Amino acid sequence: MGHCLTGTAISTGVSDFPMQDADFPNRSRMFKEVTLADIGKLLRGFRQEWGLSLRQVKERSEILAQLWGHSSHVVSFSYLAKLENGKHDDVQDMAVSKLLSLSEIYSKEPDALLSACRPPRLNTQTKDPLGGPATTQLITEGRLADRASRVLPDDLPSGPPPGKTSLLVGGDNSGRNRYRRAIVGTSDLTLFPMIRPGTLLTADTYQRAIAPRKTYTNEFDRPIYLLDTREGYVCGWCDLEQDGTMLRIVPHPLGQTRFGLLKYGKDVEVVGRVVFVAMSLDS
Repeated sequence: MGHCLTGTAISTGVSDFPMQDADFPNRSRMFKEVTLADIGKLLRGFRQEWGLSLRQVKERSEILAQLWGHSSHVVSFSYLAKLENGKHDDVQDMAVSKLLSLSEIYSKEPDALLSACRPPRLNTQTKDPLGGPATTQLITEGRLADRASRVLPDDLPSGPPPGKTSLLVGGDNSGRNRYRRAIVGTSDLTLFPMIRPGTLLTADTYQRAIAPRKTYTNEFDRPIYLLDTREGYVCGWCDLEQDGTMLRIVPHPLGQTRFGLLKYGKDVEVVGRVVFVAMSLDS
């Protein structure tokens, strides 16, 4: 089986962010202040490089407003002064029309200013609060491309899958990182055919508690775990038995691997809950 990711990429639906965020107003305020401070500093640098006064910028924006046929492109003296000085309480959000005027005046691409306006991206390895598109799309840039580059290894494994499920080496896949990446081996048929040999996994080491059965209703919502046993790593479902002292690795009904009860914390440890799966569909 090949490992080019021309097949499917599946998110388990685990989110790093609560949708009801009590601190959202404060975080939103912080992002706005950082944005206006950054854009103001950048614009002041551009203007000083050009050796222009605030009034000269205003006059040039008036010329653009006449050429483009709309007064919204005028950048007033006071507006630009407040923006450059980072007076956040006195300046409304950056208008696109003014952004276009300033980029034209300073002979800069609008992207140079837009990138300074964008608040920092939330660094999530799995699902983000915005979700994906309603229609299937090729993702080549932006936040989803950034997320894919974080959850997938820089160098995809080549050749056939290993015999046993193994942690990937290199990059930031160390014990200090919250997320560990692994590849399912040919002998690990615990969740076959849902999770096939050669599948790339990302496990969240902050999620090690075994979820009770009442938290899911079907096999697709049932949490998958990366487990470290005496025989090696295993990708599977789990149940706790005997007051939580014993762990049973639960295979897929069509799976070809069976396990007995394992002493939890001695014979088996949970590396983390699988939060991202990338599986090739090449035969």
